[in-house]
Amino acid sequence: MSDIPACPQCGMENTYPDGENFVCADCGHEWPAAAADASADDDALVVKDANGNLLHDGDSVVLIKDLKVKGGSTLKMGTKIKSIRLVSGDHEVDAKIDGTGYMLKACYLKKV
Repeated sequence: MSDIPACPQCGMENTYPDGENFVCADCGHEWPAAAADASADDDALVVKDANGNLLHDGDSVVLIKDLKVKGGSTLKMGTKIKSIRLVSGDHEVDAKIDGTGYMLKACYLKKV
């Protein structure tokens, strides 16, 4: 197994070091080797709620405001959500409320 990471742009493993950078032979993308080392050391996803508390997978949270959902429904303030899952992206929290899956922003949640 090689210590050279896969390309962050295309995901292919045909990469090689070139001075202080890594280069993907498939798509031509170049990125600094120092950035690859930093991302390998910090694989943990850091997500904070509205009060600044760190959230973890499996935590319980409460909605701090009403959220309108596409399709006409509304998630009411004070709704408790159990066993959240953290994901990367704009909407950091994956949750199920009454059997329906929702992607929520952490800024609208408070840790219980």
